[in-house]
Amino acid sequence: MEAVKRWMSDWRYPTTVLCIYGFFSTVKPLEPFLIAYLTGPDKNLTTEQVNNQIFPVWTYSYLSVMVPVFLLTDWLRYKPVVVFQSIMLFITSAMLLWVTGVPAMQAMQFFYGVVTASDVAYFSYIYSVVDLRRYRKATSYSRSVQLLGSTVGSVLGQLILSFNLMSYKNMMVFTLVLTAIALLTSCLLPMPKQSMFFHPKHEATKGTRIDVDGKVDVTGHTSKSKASVEEMKGQDEMGPEPEEFTKTVGPDNCTKVLVHLWRDFRQCYSSRQLLYWSVWWAMATCGYNLIINYVQVLWDHVQPSQDFSIYNGGVEAVSYLMSAATAYGIGFTEVRWEHWGELALGSFSGLGAAALFLMTFIGNIWVCYAGYIIFKCLYMLLITIAMYQIAADLSLERYALVFGANNFGALALQAIITSVVVDSSGLGLAIIPQFIIYASYFSVIAVVFLLRGLFTIWTAKKYKTENPPDNTVSPGFEEHRF
Repeated sequence: MEAVKRWMSDWRYPTTVLCIYGFFSTVKPLEPFLIAYLTGPDKNLTTEQVNNQIFPVWTYSYLSVMVPVFLLTDWLRYKPVVVFQSIMLFITSAMLLWVTGVPAMQAMQFFYGVVTASDVAYFSYIYSVVDLRRYRKATSYSRSVQLLGSTVGSVLGQLILSFNLMSYKNMMVFTLVLTAIALLTSCLLPMPKQSMFFHPKHEATKGTRIDVDGKVDVTGHTSKSKASVEEMKGQDEMGPEPEEFTKTVGPDNCTKVLVHLWRDFRQCYSSRQLLYWSVWWAMATCGYNLIINYVQVLWDHVQPSQDFSIYNGGVEAVSYLMSAATAYGIGFTEVRWEHWGELALGSFSGLGAAALFLMTFIGNIWVCYAGYIIFKCLYMLLITIAMYQIAADLSLERYALVFGANNFGALALQAIITSVVVDSSGLGLAIIPQFIIYASYFSVIAVVFLLRGLFTIWTAKKYKTENPPDNTVSPGFEEHRF
């Protein structure tokens, strides 16, 4: 019993429970075949209804709830939002199983947008319950287990379909059971005592003070040990104690947190280098989300799922594994990304655009599959580099802020493109014109960052020519360090 108690109080317990939740919440055998399910006899929807009326709702929902969920996640200290996410995921799966019609499927997409926005709670939770020294391991486990779950789900779905073991509807029942396991698991997570903004690590309740040697005195006076008195004298000489020691949750504190976030936001984006990487992040993530959301419609157009055998699950599994290997391999490359990074962003974005053009104009399903895998691997490669470059000089709180701001920018841009290009109230384009626009969009990104990368290299060479040999670093690469 003592061993169990020690394990539950250790960092391994919340990490294990979170990983179990992450695995079961991402094993979705039907997901690679969602278009076939929605347009088949079970739901009897048309491809145009799914493409132009149902799928756009996810983008609008995700964008509308992203900021409130981000703030509530920190205020409620993560676990309630993780549980809420699992409830929304269960509702989404239940609606996919039992309800029919365009309005019902639009409501399902709205709930799924809430699920996606709540991912911030899953990825932030672990930092509030483990020690700083365990961040790397805990992050690796929690992120890789989601990739494993998605891979297992895709392989499982492909095997079930290829060997005709279940109908699409029974696959949805199986998914609902897995989602119920994830919901039960989320309730077992321990409740964190801290968060990044509203409940900082050294928080004390109103009328209390945390002593410098770690003791809490509810009267507001510290114990008079020799060490604490000397340290308090030092604090008095340096000025008032840090704000994080006295924060409490309330209206005034909420205002302070928002002001603090705005000040950090302005300071972070005052760095031109961070700004350029963030612009690519937002633009590329917008395009990536659009491709992921509508690629099954393209596959179904090239090779209708009602008439041919499809291998969407196998392709998704391969893309997950190769993307993971690509992202992992970046950690072993010795490249000055601050120097060559923008050129890499432009070059690889151009290759991604070429893959999209091939998918669009070559009416062969295997070319479509190969182009998708190449595109996904290139994006994962570049987003890993971008995350590393941005995070290298930021604290955890500022990285969370920049991460959220970049994704919000991506979603805002995605909502604009969706409303104009995809939505039936806009142009309502068919899938081939859509993908022509997406490929052209990545071509624009490639041209912009190729020019920017060439300018950066030319500036660096010019600086080296005009300055003594020992000054080899351009000031443009060292400014605004955080």
